[in-house]
Amino acid sequence: MPNDRSTPRPPLDPAVEAVPVGVRVAGAFSWRLLVVVGALAVVVALVVLLQEIVVPFLIGLLVCALLAPMSAFLQRHGWPKWTAVLSCFLAVVVVIGVLALVVTAQIRYDLPSLEHRLNHNVQSLQSLLATEPFGITSKQVTTWLSDGAKYLQSHASSVLSGFQEAGSGLVHALEGLFIIVFTTLFVLIDGGRIWAWVVRLFPRRARPRLEVAGRAGWHTLTSFIRVQLVVAVTDALGVVIGALALQIPLAIPIGVIVFLGAFVPVVGAIVAGCVAVLVALVFNGWVPALAMLGVVVVVQQLESHVLHPFLTGSAVKVHPLGVVLGVTAGTTIAGVVGAFFAVPFIATVNAMVTAAAAHPAGASAPDGPADVPPRPDHGGVQS
Repeated sequence: MPNDRSTPRPPLDPAVEAVPVGVRVAGAFSWRLLVVVGALAVVVALVVLLQEIVVPFLIGLLVCALLAPMSAFLQRHGWPKWTAVLSCFLAVVVVIGVLALVVTAQIRYDLPSLEHRLNHNVQSLQSLLATEPFGITSKQVTTWLSDGAKYLQSHASSVLSGFQEAGSGLVHALEGLFIIVFTTLFVLIDGGRIWAWVVRLFPRRARPRLEVAGRAGWHTLTSFIRVQLVVAVTDALGVVIGALALQIPLAIPIGVIVFLGAFVPVVGAIVAGCVAVLVALVFNGWVPALAMLGVVVVVQQLESHVLHPFLTGSAVKVHPLGVVLGVTAGTTIAGVVGAFFAVPFIATVNAMVTAAAAHPAGASAPDGPADVPPRPDHGGVQS
């Protein structure tokens, strides 16, 4: 077989030869890059258009990644698949129900004390505003309230439309909950066959790389969710203990806000910390608020410098700069939802691309770790 170097190249058009090689390469690269960017723009546009379906579906995948290890553990110990999956769902429902009961009980218990403290703080604020340099009297406040009531009466139609939008939002939330439940159920039960069907949509030569990429991405996603769960629970416990030690009301509801905020990197921690400090400032004064601020800072430093490096390890390789830029881009594109999904999306895509690039061409996909979707003959998502 003749060597490629000995094969004569066909002569190029003189107009093409007049263009430097670097410019030709840059042009070829540029139009391909524009095609890729255009395809990604179309995908983003479709996601935004179908966000009422896509967002619950993605949440269902995250819930599945959280419950898959528990379901696989039960199945390895002889539990039937349906029993294991339903037991995981029941455990989640029980935890949420108990948490809701505890939060409601504390709000009802602290409500009389909160009303007393709030009235006292309002009177103190009125006295402060009545003095110099503010000079705001109670008569002026009454006038402003009256003007506000007149404004609401004159814009009753817009207020009514707002309530109608809220009702529509409730319906969409129920639809989203339905999608989340069914996505989680079917991915837990038949995730391997679903992924195998997706892989078969691509050319045969690309399937081994896609199988390897899928396994690596699923492994990274499950690792990320487990790490975030541990971090969220630790943050919530730290803030709750600090709030109880400082005798700040609504300690458990504050802990729930911190727990949920921990799943949104950077932004969630700041917002949850501000809520805790604000509650302390309103109901306890500025000294407990400063102490609560110190507790929040200590908890966040513990998360950043101890928990994440120790728990994440090599499972989720996302540089802090990538986290910040990803959260910022996600917030710009889709608000809070984008900030919530930015980091798991970046981590999963990075793992998939790295695994696909490292997979030798023509090689078959290995069985992979146990916590990623297996092939169809394995019978479902394992973890």
